[in-house]
Amino acid sequence: MAQEIITLEDLQAFRLQLLNDLKDFLNKQNQPREEWLRSKDVRKMLNISHGTLQNLRVNGTLPYRKIGGIIYYNLRDINDVLRGQASR
Repeated sequence: MAQEIITLEDLQAFRLQLLNDLKDFLNKQNQPREEWLRSKDVRKMLNISHGTLQNLRVNGTLPYRKIGGIIYYNLRDINDVLRGQASR
């Protein structure tokens, strides 16, 4: 089994690379993310009933995604509907 000697310069280079990688990661974390809400959360947020939310889906007022039987709503879409800027 071959052994390698790690020098102080190697450790310094590793440290700088690690710091740069951490900065990049943290910057990506601060980027605005799309937030997806479930029906229950949307109903609570808008103070509407299940039927009203269903009507908003059916008539195309509120876009949604269905994944594995669960309906998700994009927070940006909800805000657009509230501001009267529905995409459909």
